[in-house]
Amino acid sequence: MENLTKKLDVKEFCLYYGEFRALHDIYLEIPAKQITAIIGPSGCGKSTFLRSFNRMNDLIPGVKITGDICIDGNDLNDVDVVELRKRVGMVFQRPNPFPKSIFDNVAYGPRMHGVTDKDALMEIVERSLKSAVLWDEVKNDMHKSGMALSGGQQQRLCIARALAVEPEVILMDEPASALDPIATLHIEELIQQLKQEYTIVIVTHNMQQAARSSDYTAFFNMGEDRAGYLVEFGLTEMIFTNPEKELTEQYITGRFG
Repeated sequence: MENLTKKLDVKEFCLYYGEFRALHDIYLEIPAKQITAIIGPSGCGKSTFLRSFNRMNDLIPGVKITGDICIDGNDLNDVDVVELRKRVGMVFQRPNPFPKSIFDNVAYGPRMHGVTDKDALMEIVERSLKSAVLWDEVKNDMHKSGMALSGGQQQRLCIARALAVEPEVILMDEPASALDPIATLHIEELIQQLKQEYTIVIVTHNMQQAARSSDYTAFFNMGEDRAGYLVEFGLTEMIFTNPEKELTEQYITGRFG
């Protein structure tokens, strides 16, 4: 991370579901305006860790957290949660457009944050759809239901919806796993464009996708107590070609996971 600004900083982070420790003692620095992939076998806490960055785990009964996560040096617990989720957007595994028009899907967030002027909303919607590389496909059908779009278009609509509130960080949880190869390629190309302006953290099971799309990679695994922990973090090229840990090499080469 030489010469890169640190956007998210994780120290001594542990997460518990009741008595069960799901994540153990994680230290990680995520650089600004880079793509960081989180990889690892199923059940190692990747998605749980991702949701910690916008405090979505707060919604789960019995969750307890120790340690710190900071954004721009500020502890997440000291940031208003509504403001935090404006700064840290989320794109889920399966496209989840609202049962509303394309326009209303993208305008939803700005309206929630007090934007009511129709011209201002139209400007935000157009800018967001262009950023999500969807504008040219839908500009003449803005009143069409977002749920009537193809799977790949729906996912790009969800990305546009996240961009509409001008976040600083975009979290993506397996954003292409439910899509066909062509739609997946569109999403990967879009992610590359978005990193010019946003910090992106992506969870993926797809080794090729992580290798192709990310700048940095964090490899998580489970310990004997089933708690997820960080094995290794570094430049994606190094993780995939010359990892420091034998366990990382075993996972990358498909010997487990």
